[in-house]
Amino acid sequence: MDDPAFSPEVDETTQLILLHASNHDLPALKPLLRVQGNATVQDPETGYTPLHAAIAACSYASSCEEADMEKAKATVQELFMGGAIWNDLDTSDETPGCMAWRLGRKELYQLCVEAGVRAEMLLGIMGGYEELDSEDEEEEEQGEEAEVNTETQPNGDSSGEVIIQAERKDVNSEDYLKSKLKFEDDKLLDADDNGVMMTWETDIMRRSVGLLLPDLKPGARILNIGFGMGIIDRMFRETKPLSHHIVEAHPAVLQKLFSPVSDFGSTWQSSAPACGKYVIHAGKWQDIVPKLLEEGEVYDAIYFDTFGEDYSQLKLFFSEYVVGLMDPEGRFGFFNGLGADRRVCYDVYCKVAELDLCDAGMDVNWTDVEVGTLGGDGEGEWKGVRRRYWTLDKYRLPVCTFLG
Repeated sequence: MDDPAFSPEVDETTQLILLHASNHDLPALKPLLRVQGNATVQDPETGYTPLHAAIAACSYASSCEEADMEKAKATVQELFMGGAIWNDLDTSDETPGCMAWRLGRKELYQLCVEAGVRAEMLLGIMGGYEELDSEDEEEEEQGEEAEVNTETQPNGDSSGEVIIQAERKDVNSEDYLKSKLKFEDDKLLDADDNGVMMTWETDIMRRSVGLLLPDLKPGARILNIGFGMGIIDRMFRETKPLSHHIVEAHPAVLQKLFSPVSDFGSTWQSSAPACGKYVIHAGKWQDIVPKLLEEGEVYDAIYFDTFGEDYSQLKLFFSEYVVGLMDPEGRFGFFNGLGADRRVCYDVYCKVAELDLCDAGMDVNWTDVEVGTLGGDGEGEWKGVRRRYWTLDKYRLPVCTFLG
């Protein structure tokens, strides 16, 4: 059988595993999966794992019979039980889930998402989150020893995520805060040309403000973590809030904020209503927010959008602080860019965040925002940016409220 799932150079055991996975032959596959590590073997030429092989086989027939699909689902489930990894990459940088989506096999895709959620929740309990090998990792390793693949969402502007950070040095908060920034008309870049914030996010921010402040009612108490280019803060300002607190840690951003020509300078700060306050808190949110909590500050709308931090910090923020800072009728949102250069990773982390928010006593409502085509790497919006941190057509906008 001329099966593209494996190549002739594969050792006999790996070849058998890939063949049986491709044929959805559970009786032959199960004994092989009893050996630890056999569920994650890979074809050296295609990079196919047994999961890739089982899913790729569903592309051979244009219309997969229901019985065949049930066999495919059973095979995928058995592979996960045997230790298959949900986000392994083949040589085309494709995960099994993304392959299932591309082939239109939504049932198999959903199994991959569910497996990813289980894995990430378990890792979260153990104190860590899965890192997915990034695109072009080999190319980057050859070009720069400092390049690491640890993808974080970055978010573009970022709240971090933990999944994929291709073609870039490992972004972390400490290095980011020491780095020089490049302020351009349509983007804010760090020293490695990673996108910190870009103007294509403006519509997302506008929708976020409208959902966090229904009817854009004046007199709200607002807290925003991460100023960046100031896109969302300028929108918040237009609503004429009672209080507007901004937390920003990067020295270069703070220098612009406190400059004489800043539209968030002393004139803005002194324009707050008598019972309110317009203030910029200079420093890391981890240092500032506990003080706000101690001072008894309460907010109607809270937004979180940092850079260089992973999902654990977003989770820490909403689990430990939002519950004490937000009015019982308030709303919380964050830039949801976790794993947004791979569909399956994005869907996994949306679900992980939803479950963690529920544990923190919050319900989340998702609003889909059409993003459209933003061009390819180095084109259009991405010209001058090292890599695209967003490749999907829809953004899932979260708005969180307290349960009950």
